[in-house]
Amino acid sequence: MDNNDNNRNKDHEKDHEFNIGEMLLRILITAIVIAIAAYFTPGFTIDGLGSVLIAAVVIGVLDYLVQRFTGIDASPFGRGIAGFLVAAIILYITKFLVTGFNISLLGAIIGALVIGIIDAIIPGRGYL
Repeated sequence: MDNNDNNRNKDHEKDHEFNIGEMLLRILITAIVIAIAAYFTPGFTIDGLGSVLIAAVVIGVLDYLVQRFTGIDASPFGRGIAGFLVAAIILYITKFLVTGFNISLLGAIIGALVIGIIDAIIPGRGYL
């Protein structure tokens, strides 16, 4: 194995390293996006900061699991109808896992649309 192979392997390992700061920032941004979506979406309410933060973690985990096992990225825009529907389903499932996170089926669909719009405005990786 030459030096270039060693460098590629090190770079590949860095991509998979656990970075707590990056993860906390992503949770915070996801929480803000969810709070904004709840504000603008009928049938979507969140009771308090604790529920928003827990929902951000749950949504992040559900998004990771869906992407890991199905290969579908749950970003409402840019991923087609499958990404949009998965985003709405993740929002709806979160209601059963987080106390204070209340969303109707129609609210989940509209919420996924609102999150998609926010995702298009704010650069970076999708928040759902």
